[in-house]
Amino acid sequence: MSIKALDVIAIGNAIVDVIAAVDDAFIAAEGMAKGGMTLIDAGTAAAVYSRMGPAREISGGSAANTAAGIASFGGQAGFVGRVRDDQLGNIFAHDIRAGGVEFSTAPATMGMPTARCFVFVTPDAQRTMMTFLGASTEITPDDVAPAIIGRAGILYIEGYLWDAPPAKAAVLKAIQAMRASGGKVALTLSDSFCVERHRAEFLDLLDAHVDILFANEAEIGALYETDDFAAAATLAGKAVAVAALTRGPAGSVAIAGAERVESPAEPVAKIVDTTGAGDLYAAGFLFGQALGYDLAASARLGGLAAAEVISHFGARPEQSLADIARAHGL
Repeated sequence: MSIKALDVIAIGNAIVDVIAAVDDAFIAAEGMAKGGMTLIDAGTAAAVYSRMGPAREISGGSAANTAAGIASFGGQAGFVGRVRDDQLGNIFAHDIRAGGVEFSTAPATMGMPTARCFVFVTPDAQRTMMTFLGASTEITPDDVAPAIIGRAGILYIEGYLWDAPPAKAAVLKAIQAMRASGGKVALTLSDSFCVERHRAEFLDLLDAHVDILFANEAEIGALYETDDFAAAATLAGKAVAVAALTRGPAGSVAIAGAERVESPAEPVAKIVDTTGAGDLYAAGFLFGQALGYDLAASARLGGLAAAEVISHFGARPEQSLADIARAHGL
């Protein structure tokens, strides 16, 4: 039996999100920077969990969310990431496969437990995160099968992987496999703090390997060390073939050479939780690019997916994105 080709294969941290509604006082008491993401160790994760109120556990992880979004659009998506053979690992594997994403990375039988991300949502729908990366940091080049990478048209890389040397080596192996098969490489910068940690390497990566870049306004500003979004966008457009830059309520800007498309944000009746907005924007945009759509249509798909995910808790779509796209003539 022949194996279907993949539109996109994503590689990233396999994480289970633990989502809780909190007030600003909780954020301050825990010493968190509102709207940011802080990396924590196992001990801190256990202590924070004991202090937080009722929560929902939903499979997440930036690149995994993007893969799930592509599958919801009706695309063929795969994911490479490491979990442990524990309860959260089983939850993650079940959820991503049930969402239609191919996931064949074997669970670890020793080492750190499955990663989890505490997502604290304040009444203004802003999310502040604390992340224990756990087993996800232990992904190595041995977990990357060139034959699987080569079945996809686009490799999508989560910038957070640069925080762990073995994971970075796995990404570089995946890039080599994608290049050997003639596919494209996409990168999300993930977080402005991540950019600050790895700016020089990210700039080199864009220059040598990346075809499609995803970043929000803060991330692209951090990359080019400027508060001038227009200037940063221009530099991004010169660095890669396609740059897709999100601006929250201001929508997005997509650049390909001399072409520049500005797309307004899609209307949302009520913003509940902004977790995953960028991940799902990337899902729609990549799905459009995989199908050969132009910049405007790809950005519109991204905007529709982002609007769906911010209308509820959790970073995975609850409505069929394929149905939403059809309803909007896409």
